[in-house]
Amino acid sequence: MRLVFVCAAAMAVFSAGSVHAQAKPDVAFNIGVVSDYVFRGASQTGGDAALQGGVDVDLGGFYLGSWASNVDFGDDTAAEIDLYGGYRTEAAGYALDFGAGSYFYVNEPDGAEYNYVEFKALASRAVGPATLGAGVYHSFDYFGVDEKATYVEANAAIVPADKWTLSGAIGHQWLDVSGDYAAWNLGAAYALSDHLTVDVRYHDMDSPLGDARVAAGLKASF
Repeated sequence: MRLVFVCAAAMAVFSAGSVHAQAKPDVAFNIGVVSDYVFRGASQTGGDAALQGGVDVDLGGFYLGSWASNVDFGDDTAAEIDLYGGYRTEAAGYALDFGAGSYFYVNEPDGAEYNYVEFKALASRAVGPATLGAGVYHSFDYFGVDEKATYVEANAAIVPADKWTLSGAIGHQWLDVSGDYAAWNLGAAYALSDHLTVDVRYHDMDSPLGDARVAAGLKASF
């Protein structure tokens, strides 16, 4: 059912983009490696490294994309595959992003229902040399455990010098079955070239799901 939803949404976005976008679709690829795949404060690889990659298609406001990474939940689950789409626009000086994504897990154990769909609404704005943003994410079936899950995040980024970007985020996850928790991160990225970026980031959360950790990543975009 989730796959049908995502395919239908993707077809709708693609069709709408074909009508509204006059320019040829812009396709971008990315591939990278991280010392630890951290999602909202919790490691998805048991503290081990991950190989990740994705593709994004910009249809002139509308967009589609897919991204994948290896994971380790201490069971047979081997990989995460994300499919997503949405619409980006601007209003009153704010950059807005509305979309949905479906998260699929490969080789999840019998009886597990990790797959879920999540909706998002994001807004950001440049304030002097900084960019400030906020977002809300909601799922009606989160990792097969929580029927209601809402994550709210505030984030900021600044470019203090050429090729350098400092950024951080703080968020709160509300869950109707599992325990609520807060998560935050702070890090720095350096552009080694026009296509290659290294990022070092500190992550923490107030939950037994994870401990404070530092993760480094190298990402190529083209």
